[in-house]
Amino acid sequence: MSSMLPTSPAPAPMLDSPPTPVVESTSLLKGRPEVVILHNGREYRLRHTRLGKLILTA
Repeated sequence: MSSMLPTSPAPAPMLDSPPTPVVESTSLLKGRPEVVILHNGREYRLRHTRLGKLILTA
């Protein structure tokens, strides 16, 4: 009786993609507590909370 070991799927090939850009929140907010971001015709609000967190709402 031979024991069968579980096999894992082969890893996905790495695609050559450019690195993800990094944007400082301060460059978006510029000292304001909130900015509106337009995306596909919708408004999203990016807010900076008193606890230093960011909240994005539609």
